[in-house]
Amino acid sequence: MATLSELRAAMEPYTAKNDRFAVTSYVLSMGFYLATLGLALFGGLPVWAVGLLIVLNALSGVRLYVLQHDCGHGSLFVSRRWNDLAGYGLSTFTLTPYRTMQYNHNRHHAHIGDLEHRETGEVNTMTLAEWQAAGFWRRLHYRLYRNPVLMLPLGGILTYAIRYRWPKNARRVGLFGVLAQDLALLIWIVAIWALAGERGLVVYGLTVLCAGCVGVFSVYLQHNFEETYWDRRPDYNLRDASFHGSSVVTLGALYDLATANISYHALHHFNPRIPYYNLKRCFGDLREPYSIPSIGWKGALHAFTLKLWDEEQERLVPFPRRAVAAVAEA
Repeated sequence: MATLSELRAAMEPYTAKNDRFAVTSYVLSMGFYLATLGLALFGGLPVWAVGLLIVLNALSGVRLYVLQHDCGHGSLFVSRRWNDLAGYGLSTFTLTPYRTMQYNHNRHHAHIGDLEHRETGEVNTMTLAEWQAAGFWRRLHYRLYRNPVLMLPLGGILTYAIRYRWPKNARRVGLFGVLAQDLALLIWIVAIWALAGERGLVVYGLTVLCAGCVGVFSVYLQHNFEETYWDRRPDYNLRDASFHGSSVVTLGALYDLATANISYHALHHFNPRIPYYNLKRCFGDLREPYSIPSIGWKGALHAFTLKLWDEEQERLVPFPRRAVAAVAEA
């Protein structure tokens, strides 16, 4: 069986960057985002068509976010300067301050799967032992937090529309950049209101809500699956956590297009220098020789039933049935 060191070596050729492809992807993605939003606001189309455009605009917004994420890793363009400029340029449309996103996301990569640094993750995870020791209110809060009916819409809005106006570590990374991005976003929203009125704000708000749902759905699946990786030091191993603690989710070509291949997340975490446009090809070429596991729609939906990390079984498990019943009856 191939080792992770051998897999790492086999992935190295896929780190090659292509500026021409990156520029084309950047321009077309931004153009599609602006075109779908413009048609939804000013196209004079029937409600069903506007609804379709809202969904398409939201998906293109998710794609822009992943491009910005690649810029933060320095993997979209060859030049660090071009990555930074492109990342800053996307901030208004992704609702995400670039430099703080880059800093917080790099911390996430450095502590993925570390039970003693769960604050660096996007989705909080309790252990089974912590759940069993928790009181009623903490359990109720966690149950609501991990409920996908609430997590997807509320989590998206709270994260991208509200929390990112003052993200964690904003002071440490750069207060000016956060305030400048918030000002640019305010100008963008005021411009939409000035040009399209209240209807424009409703349409834009719905695109943000839809994009937030897709974003949280994608982020959740990246590390929340049955055989993911969590451990404590000194046994914790970052290399194992990077690969085994991240998923490969194959939900079809349209999903890959909308999310810029970020669902091939185990490969990204194992080598974040691979640009998004090489990830799918990397998986296709190395999947069989290196036995890289993946989950489809069935596994993705099943992942949302998993809530707690069982340290004895070393797997993500659902809530204990008796505990769930007790909370429901209280």
